[in-house]
Amino acid sequence: MATFVVKEENVSVDQLLAGAERIGKLAEQEAHEAEKNASISQNVVDLIKETQISRMMLPKKYGGPQADLKTFAKVVRKVANYNISAAWLTYLYPLHNMLPAFLPEKGADEIVNQGGLICDIFAALGKAERDGDGYRISGKWSFVSGVNFSDWVGVGVMIQFPDSSKSVYCLSMLKVSEVEVVTNWDTFGLRGSGSNQIIAEDVYVPMERILRLDQAELTRRPPVEEYDTDYPFYHVPFFPSFYLGFGFMALGGAERILKEFKAQTEKRVRLMDGVRESESPRSQRVLAEMTTDFHIAEALLDKYIDLLENYEKDGCVTPPSEFFSIRTKAIKICTDIAVRSLLTLGGGALYKGGAMELFLRDIISVATHKTSLYEDAVAAYGKELFGFDGGVRG
Repeated sequence: MATFVVKEENVSVDQLLAGAERIGKLAEQEAHEAEKNASISQNVVDLIKETQISRMMLPKKYGGPQADLKTFAKVVRKVANYNISAAWLTYLYPLHNMLPAFLPEKGADEIVNQGGLICDIFAALGKAERDGDGYRISGKWSFVSGVNFSDWVGVGVMIQFPDSSKSVYCLSMLKVSEVEVVTNWDTFGLRGSGSNQIIAEDVYVPMERILRLDQAELTRRPPVEEYDTDYPFYHVPFFPSFYLGFGFMALGGAERILKEFKAQTEKRVRLMDGVRESESPRSQRVLAEMTTDFHIAEALLDKYIDLLENYEKDGCVTPPSEFFSIRTKAIKICTDIAVRSLLTLGGGALYKGGAMELFLRDIISVATHKTSLYEDAVAAYGKELFGFDGGVRG
């Protein structure tokens, strides 16, 4: 795949948001093809790169805009207004491309300067065997979003290091050319994410390409003495900040669904009484309630980012379960908006291929991700509120 030379790019927030709109509109135009192919197109991926969005979360030492968390969230939300599958990858590519910021400098330089996209799968399903100064990694991982267009893939694995008494949680950065990609993504929603399976067999990974997630979670810092103290990801809890985009995808999708609901309701006349729905208290009430709920979800996610940005200032006391609960509550609200919209519109909204159908499926699919499961989140947060360990990472 093509590589990019690292260069300094002064890209403004307005330019990033304009780029996000271009990505979203293109993905919306190609939505039916993406559904059929179970992947967004190379065209969309090229635009994610061209707009510098794929590099927006890299430390500024590698060039690029080094956007803050709020800008990142706005970009994801903007793309989700048009296509949630494209938003999924517009979120994950820049997020994963910042992973080298937590590697030793040699590994970070190798991956970033190569210029390719990074995908990952955190599930610790791999096996690692020591081989000289590195490890040989084997395993099978599903749900590897964006692997079709990536040069690197981070895979979860527990590794027993010589200096540790027990195995520790790691993300080993492999070259996609060294693994087998199994095209098996055939799902209800988020079809354009191309989240296929990979198989690695005895792939050698040097130590400088092994990210110790236990250390990233504990210290929030890279394993080097000198680093950019202004870099946003070095001052926030690792996993809650890593997961922030899921809520904003749901929010952007719900925003579009409200727009679609209003447009379809304004044109609708009920056969049973001949009343135009826009003039009926029934649909007026539904739209008002859903819009108010949307603002609640929006406020929750604003609170989420505020807690992230003030994490160290507040003494690092916000538990992972609180982040988990806030994020998943916002996603649940957005999912409820999508379902209520369909149920209120009735059978006319069931036809396949319309925006309502596509956005409903994709929002529900966002809500099924392991980091979006509301029941898991509130169970963990409830434990925390009573003084027990919630047992989650965020």
